[in-house]
Amino acid sequence: MSESGTTNANPVKKLHFGTGERPAVILGHYANRHGLVTGATGTGKTVTVQVLAEGFSRLGVPVFVTDVKGDVAGLSQAGPEKEKMRQRAEKLGIEGYKFEASPVVFWDIFAKYGHPVRTTIAELGPMLISRLLELSDVQEGVLNVGFKLAREQNLPLLDMKDLQQLMIYLGDNHREISQNYGRVTPASIGAIQRRILELEQQGGDRLFGEPALQLADFMRQDLSGRGIINIMDSRELIQKPQLYATFLLWLMSELFESLPEVGDLPVPKLVLFFDEAHLIFDDAPKELLRKIEQVARLVRSKGVGIYFCTQSPGDIPESVLGQLGNKVQHALRAYTPKDKKVIRAAAESFRPNPKFKTEDIITQMGVGEALVSTLEEGGAPSVVDYCKIAPPRCRMGPITEDERQQVMARSPVAGKYDTPLDRESAYETLKQRAEDIARKKAEAEARLAEEKQRQAAEKAKAKSSKKGRSRQTVWETAGKSIARSLGTKVVNLLWKALTGRRR
Repeated sequence: MSESGTTNANPVKKLHFGTGERPAVILGHYANRHGLVTGATGTGKTVTVQVLAEGFSRLGVPVFVTDVKGDVAGLSQAGPEKEKMRQRAEKLGIEGYKFEASPVVFWDIFAKYGHPVRTTIAELGPMLISRLLELSDVQEGVLNVGFKLAREQNLPLLDMKDLQQLMIYLGDNHREISQNYGRVTPASIGAIQRRILELEQQGGDRLFGEPALQLADFMRQDLSGRGIINIMDSRELIQKPQLYATFLLWLMSELFESLPEVGDLPVPKLVLFFDEAHLIFDDAPKELLRKIEQVARLVRSKGVGIYFCTQSPGDIPESVLGQLGNKVQHALRAYTPKDKKVIRAAAESFRPNPKFKTEDIITQMGVGEALVSTLEEGGAPSVVDYCKIAPPRCRMGPITEDERQQVMARSPVAGKYDTPLDRESAYETLKQRAEDIARKKAEAEARLAEEKQRQAAEKAKAKSSKKGRSRQTVWETAGKSIARSLGTKVVNLLWKALTGRRR
């Protein structure tokens, strides 16, 4: 599905994926200018993604694609021999068409249908964590304080238990932290902890930990020089839209931040296909939308092309939509006034073709047909063309579990990510710190108790001694009183005796 041409004596790599009045071609050096694959359910978007993915792979370009229904996995198996498909490929001018599989690596955040995918809490960052947990602005502020404190105190944030322990630490020390970083309330900390618990109960914590994904493993070629197609099984992930969107945003941001500037290469370093792309933008705050726009605008200079797949162009913000140079529009259905407005907007986004009215064609196309506009030499979008999309070389549809296991067994990353690691991080450090504080507090309380007991004993001894002295004083007083009394009586008797004799 690829062909070569020449421009200024330099070979130009092309991806030929369909034909209308002219071949539908994506020029290799413009493939990093991003793209859009849209259309109503059942109009052929998944097959188009398969055709584009295997076409890029044959050009030596690694591909990443999300598989929300399990159908994209068919790329790993050769398609069944069907003469009808062969004839269609020949009629469309597809050179070297044959039924074959592409080199594939399966991935899955939940580690059920592919190799596990992990990143760390620190790599995701407070902005994306806040969106994942659906935090308010105030709660996001508290989370930012936590991340700053973790950096300053060299506390690695790797997994969810690190984040949970960090929140406990903030709660125990919120008064002191508030004085240094701004107000941190137990109520906000409690809300964040509840969100973390909810995510853990949904299995979302499986995304976080080590060994973390190395992006180089998404950018491999096989021994024949074909780009490996990385298929992210998203059948369960799509049931958690926030987690799905957060992962895709992280992937874009990580590629942007880690790859060097390369400009326009003969072919991209990596091409990403994001199905159900509207989830990336749904309910995203303005700050995050600005970041997405920035990444989409600048990541192409890192040699990365992003192709958004969704039902309607209206699902993509205009600031991002304007950066998508290669467009494949399958049929849309007009059932409501809103649908008609979307169709009109989609038609107006193409460079008009004087031979047909784009707005009418969009609703009339059959399965496997599409309106196509790609970037021509010089970077200008081509006039929209009404094309038939080429048949894939792979299987159209899901694969069996045995076939999946066979592919995973010969994977170049087999065993690399399967066993999780749990090295010392913020959880252990803060827990040890809390235990040390608790031990010192217990020791201080024990010393205080001993001191109180000693003082009580001394007080009791002193009281006992005073009581003894008191008893002695009483007897002495009594003795003296008796002695005085007896002395008086004796004197009186003697006096009487003497005076009686005189008488």
